[in-house]
Amino acid sequence: MSKKALLVVSFGTSFDEALPAIVNIEEHCKKVFPDYDFFRAFTSGMIIRKLKRTKNITIFNPEEAMEYLAGEGYEEVICQPTHIINGLEYEKMIRMLQPYTDRISSISVGKPLLTDEDDYKEACEIVMKEMKVPLKEEEAFVLMGHGTEHYANSAYCQFENMLRDLGYENTYVGTVEGFPGLDYVIRRLKLREIRKVFLMPLMVVAGDHARNDLAGAEEDSWDSLLQAEGFETEVILKGLGEIDEIAQMFVEHLKEAKAI
Repeated sequence: MSKKALLVVSFGTSFDEALPAIVNIEEHCKKVFPDYDFFRAFTSGMIIRKLKRTKNITIFNPEEAMEYLAGEGYEEVICQPTHIINGLEYEKMIRMLQPYTDRISSISVGKPLLTDEDDYKEACEIVMKEMKVPLKEEEAFVLMGHGTEHYANSAYCQFENMLRDLGYENTYVGTVEGFPGLDYVIRRLKLREIRKVFLMPLMVVAGDHARNDLAGAEEDSWDSLLQAEGFETEVILKGLGEIDEIAQMFVEHLKEAKAI
């Protein structure tokens, strides 16, 4: 009987409070492929090293996972990334998987969360349902994405435009490390004469960026900067991976995984 593996690859987190978002996606994937042995990998070397140093927890990176699977005689590997966009971390993962195509008979990979137009529409509707709060005219939602120097950063602008197309006018997307940033969002809020802002991470996990850059008590967090600009704020500290409907989107991508 051939050995088959399910590999779920995440950027990773060192926050215990944030890990359930990754676990939720993993559990959804495991239910659909119960006959596959499950493995976890992180793409962030920094997080892998921190977990080993501070908690003595060993996590594979994708290359290490594939080396182990090849050495153990696995003939089929299906891999699902929990990345939101087709950016640097996704490409790094693919580069780590590709050298093993001559040692493992079948390697297939599912798409990141936001790949096709329908992905954006579905994810926008899920996120808006999760926000739950019916907005008043002077209120707005602000979603914080990670951002990247990679051209896939355009996904955040597409997400905001899809929200507009679906009728969610008072919703804005900014990023920590790309365009648009918070300054862009603040200018838009002031043009709309918004008074109260609901903040939520547009990230799989509510980890370091969500807890510090978004909701931190420091004066340079988004929450603090918005308050300094005169806005009332309310933070919804929840990673996308904690939402079952988002986890199911990753499952659907895994079902459609294609050979690399």
